Amino acid sequence: MKTAAYGVQNATSPVAPMSIDRREPGPNDVLIDIEYCGICHSDIHQARNEWGGGSLYPMVPGHEIVGRVRQVGPQVSKFKPGQLVGVGCMVDSCRHCEACDEGEEQYCDHTVFTYNAKDPKHGGLTFGGYAERITVDEHFVVSVPENLDTKAVAPLLCAGITLYSPLKHWQVQPGQKVGIIGLGGLGHMGVKLAAAMGAHVVMITTSASKAADATKLGAHEVLISTQAEDLAKHASSFDLIIDTVPVAHDLNPYIGLLKRDKTIVLVGPLDPVDVHGANLITQRRHVAGSLIGGIAETQEMLDFCGKHNIVSDVEMIDANYINDAYERMLKSDVKYRFVIDINSMKA
Repeated sequence: MKTAAYGVQNATSPVAPMSIDRREPGPNDVLIDIEYCGICHSDIHQARNEWGGGSLYPMVPGHEIVGRVRQVGPQVSKFKPGQLVGVGCMVDSCRHCEACDEGEEQYCDHTVFTYNAKDPKHGGLTFGGYAERITVDEHFVVSVPENLDTKAVAPLLCAGITLYSPLKHWQVQPGQKVGIIGLGGLGHMGVKLAAAMGAHVVMITTSASKAADATKLGAHEVLISTQAEDLAKHASSFDLIIDTVPVAHDLNPYIGLLKRDKTIVLVGPLDPVDVHGANLITQRRHVAGSLIGGIAETQEMLDFCGKHNIVSDVEMIDANYINDAYERMLKSDVKYRFVIDINSMKA
C-alpha cells in the first residue's frame, strides 16, 4: 500500500517527502498507524552514510515508533485493532540461533533492522518510522502502557532499552552506586531508570552547567570529570558505570572510579577507546559493551516505565523540521530527544 514518508535518496540529500510501499498484513503481521517517531543520533549517521559505507538508499529512518494497530493478520494473537503499540530497532531475526532462543534477538547474526536493511523474507529494503504506517511481524511489536504520555514514549524504544538492558544485565540493586557518563538522549534515560531501580545515581559530566538538570532528572550527585578533586573523592566507589558518550574519549579516569570486580559498560562509543591495562588488572575491573535489548526485555522495560511513570524528555516537531532537528542534534541543542508528530505528514 502506498504510504507517505520522509527520507533521503543519497548520503548528501536532505530529508524530504517521498512515497513508499508497505506490504499488506500477512498471517502473523500487525499493521500500525504511526503516531510518533523519535529521532535517534544513529538516524543521522546512517542517512549520511557515516558508518563505513553500509547505508542503503532510498532510506526512511526511524526506529523509535509508537502508534495504534489498524489491522492484524489471522494468526496474530497478542494484538488487536486500536491497541497502543511500539516498534524498536528490529523487525525480524533468524528465530532459531542461540541468541534468538535466549530472547537476545539483538545479537542474532541475521537481525533485520527496522530501516536500512535488506528484507530477506519480503524483498527490497526495510523502511523506518518517518512514515504514516508500518507492517511488522507481531513478534517484534511491543505493547505500550496507556498511562504514559504517548509522544514521550517513542524514545524508550531505543534510548530507553539501551540503558535498561545493561542496568538489568549487571543486576543493579537498591542502594548501589551507579554512574551515568553523559547527559544526552541516552544519559537522561539512564538517570531516570537507575533512580527508579533504587540506585544511588551519579551523573558524570564534563560540564558543570548540566548539574541542575541532572538533579531534576533524579541524579543524587553530579561528578565533574574534569576536576581532579571530584574524581579522587569518588575513586573506587562505583558498582556500575554506563558510558553514553558517542565519540572516542579516554576511559581511564572513569575506570578508576570502579570498585574491585565492577564494570564500565559502553553503550555510546563506537570508535576505538584507550584503556590502560593496569587500571583493570590491579582491581580485576571490567570493560564491557551492550546493545539495546531483546523483544521480551523491551516489553519488560515498557512495563517498568508504565509502573514508575517514566518517559523521555522530548521536543515535538513537525516532519518538515527534521533537517533542522538533525543540525541541532549535531550541536547537542535538544533536551533530550526530538519526536516527530507523524500527523504533520498529512497536513
